[in-house]
Amino acid sequence: MILQKPMNRRDAMKMTVTGFGIAGAAAVGMRSAWGAAAAGEDLVPAGAKTLRELTTALAKSPRHRDFKAVPMILTSPDQWDAEALDLVLRYRGGPRQLWDNTALNSPWLNLMRNAMNAQIWSFRHPNFLAVSATHGTAHLALYDDFIWRKYLIKFLKGNPSRNLWLTEPPASEESPSTFENPEGVFSPHDNSITVLQRRGLVFLACHNEVWELTMALHRKGINPDHLSHEQMAAQFTNHLIPGAVLTPGIVGTLPELELAGFGYAK
Repeated sequence: MILQKPMNRRDAMKMTVTGFGIAGAAAVGMRSAWGAAAAGEDLVPAGAKTLRELTTALAKSPRHRDFKAVPMILTSPDQWDAEALDLVLRYRGGPRQLWDNTALNSPWLNLMRNAMNAQIWSFRHPNFLAVSATHGTAHLALYDDFIWRKYLIKFLKGNPSRNLWLTEPPASEESPSTFENPEGVFSPHDNSITVLQRRGLVFLACHNEVWELTMALHRKGINPDHLSHEQMAAQFTNHLIPGAVLTPGIVGTLPELELAGFGYAK
């Protein structure tokens, strides 16, 4: 089963009500959030002028989502979200932290939320920027409903049957004015990609993961439109979630982030 990964230190953490595993994310009463990235109330910290400028610039930067076919190795900046990625690399606020996220069924969202909370309120760094360098099975969370319905439900044998990691729990509707609320928008009850995007976290997507997943789908015969590998990879690229920043490959982008001053976290 694709979701079963060897348990590392992070995976071994107790998964209760925090919403980072499949069972937690499927809690009753959650509402879907398939709309634009950072939909809903702005959760960028007060005083975070530099972070707000980045989120505004990222929202305006173009995303390449009209591909007909893409190659295995991207060789030109117009094949990925070069302008948006450059904005992240040139960010002058801080601190800056990149998270090497590879396991979907792990506490990856919870750990990033904890890092943001401590940086913003404990260490008083409102311009703290967290970036998810997303690949491995975690990358499945960066595809929209179209891809899940057409390919991934069958690929994962219906478990799960939708992208639970985009779902906003009821806690997301709580007022952000009380950040100490143990069941509020900043609490373990509110781990979701959409909420973290509203807080300024950037999710980087991986072309190599797109290529290798579509290769696996081809091998399993999950190809309802009889697309070539290059065409299917383009379709998956075109249906990344709103706000995601496509890179030519995460493992190749990690050194660029570290050279730009991002601290590495796994």
